[in-house]
Formats: sequence, C-alpha cells, structure tokens
Amino acid sequence: MSFLHGQRRHVLGILDGLDVDALCQPVPPSGWNCLGLVQHLVLDVEQFWFRAVAVGEEDVIKSLRDGGDAWQAGPDAPASAILDRYRAETDLADTITATAADTPWPGGPTTSPASHTCTLRDILLHVITETGCHAGHLDAAREVLDGRRWMALA
Repeated sequence: MSFLHGQRRHVLGILDGLDVDALCQPVPPSGWNCLGLVQHLVLDVEQFWFRAVAVGEEDVIKSLRDGGDAWQAGPDAPASAILDRYRAETDLADTITATAADTPWPGGPTTSPASHTCTLRDILLHVITETGCHAGHLDAAREVLDGRRWMALA
C-alpha cells in the first residue's frame, strides 16, 4: 500500500500551489486539464476499481455507465470539491482494500466478461500503475504551467 499512497501523495503534491485558473487550463493539444485528470482518477480509477470491481457497488456501476466524460470537470465544480473528493475516494479505497479479497468482476461499465475474476493484487497493481502514469502527466503539466517540478517540490 505504501507505493499507492506515495503515488496519491504525488498527484496532490504536484498540484499544490496551483490556482484555479491553472488547474483548469488545458495543457496538451488533447485539451485535458489538471482538474479533469484528477476527476478521471476519482471516477475511472478509485471508484471503478475499488467500489465497482472490488466490492460490486451497484449504484457506482450504474453511475459509471450513465456518466459522461470523466476527464471534463464541470464548470460549476469547484476545484477544492474535486480534490476533496479524490481524498475521500482514496480513503474509502483504503478501507475497502483492508477488507477485500478475490472477487468476481461485476461486469459493470466495461465489456469485460462478468465471469472474469480479479484479485485484490490485480486491482492494486493496476491502480498503482495508472496513478503513477497520471502523476507523470501532472508533472509535465505543472512544468508547462509554471516551471515547477515534483523533485524540486519534495
């Protein structure tokens, strides 16, 4: 768990000190911004893998099926609310991780077969990898936005 906690700290740490305008400024040509990437981590990573896959929460599976583009943070969503939601989802995921075991994939919002079995280890390895990858995206975005780098911040 320490590797995952480190990646999550990196995600929040690299954004520390950016104002709302910078958090919402599109960085690469594809148009995502830092706040949208954090929202993607909330919905498509933390919620999906821990709440939908690990424990099969039907309301989460339904909302993910019905949801829009997780990468696009709504204009009325305050930055602090999205960052706080990320912290809350990671805390909830930690609680789930402490009690979860191998679990049948609920089918849910992907095309994966319902009979697929995920182990907690599979989920943790995937989430560590994806969170680390996106922390790197945020590193690059931060450097473009104001020249700061994570290693210089830590």
